[in-house]
Amino acid sequence: MAAERGKAIPAAGALLYRITDGQLEVALVHRPRYKDWSWPKGKLIESESPQTGAAREVNEEIGKPVVLGIPLTTLRYQLPSSADWKEVQYWAARFANSHDQAAIEARLPVHLAEHSEVDKIIWLPAAQAAKKLTRELDRQPLDKLIEEFEAGRLETHVVVIARHGKALPRDNWFDPDDAGRPLTAYGQAHAQALVPILAAYGIRRVVSSRWERCAATVRPYIVASGLKPWLSDNLTERDHEKSPARVAATVLQLLNGKKSAVLCTHRPVLPTVLDVLTQHASRAVANSLPSKDPFLNPGEALVAHVARTPKGPRVVAVELVAPVVF
Repeated sequence: MAAERGKAIPAAGALLYRITDGQLEVALVHRPRYKDWSWPKGKLIESESPQTGAAREVNEEIGKPVVLGIPLTTLRYQLPSSADWKEVQYWAARFANSHDQAAIEARLPVHLAEHSEVDKIIWLPAAQAAKKLTRELDRQPLDKLIEEFEAGRLETHVVVIARHGKALPRDNWFDPDDAGRPLTAYGQAHAQALVPILAAYGIRRVVSSRWERCAATVRPYIVASGLKPWLSDNLTERDHEKSPARVAATVLQLLNGKKSAVLCTHRPVLPTVLDVLTQHASRAVANSLPSKDPFLNPGEALVAHVARTPKGPRVVAVELVAPVVF
């Protein structure tokens, strides 16, 4: 196929939604250059994660910051008169509100789209939006959005499980107390790269192992957002060995909460964390969770999207995020 001879151009966007009198509505943008109605989206810039790019592009084209929700679909199509193809990842998104201010503070400034790029924005009920879209392919993420809305899985908060960034090897750390072992320069880059990703999901609570390599991983987001962290001994390797139940209780507290949160911990603690997520997920979602050691590589994060149900919190989708580091 011609597309296979070209290169993939990564892009990201979101379906901005609102619920009015129980009805799902979505925002479409009109691009005069292409004379089409579509979703706000755009190409990723260098070293940008898809999540960061999606939040940035929607902010630029809609004019207001948004918070990402559940992942939808990825569209792949060949570009006109080219062997290259575009891959666009889509998320559900809502407008940021006053509670999201800390996350907004952690984001880089955006440059709003020119009138020549986007000249109209309209809100339509989902069924009408499907008819308004110029390209039939763009209906796929809308179908997914409608499906999640009808199943009660659209409105969620997230719990991000982060493994600390790359740390100094144990053999190079001569203090018998492992608690102070620091991040390497590469690990510090992991921590910096995590900031815009957490901001894109509207993280409002920071929970971390007190040990330095975890505390240092969330520190850049704390500085950028101004949030006050909860540094816990319970999430350290040492205390986890004594009482895994305390770790499980912390994870369950975050699942039951209303605030989107990040929890940073260590590889040996991850099985307990993942076990709690498994207990509160459908079989399909549970089967997509990491199941083999090391579960997450240094600097990686697992984003769990949590819906509130009459039976308690339900993990309805998960994403594995690897911050882009050079």
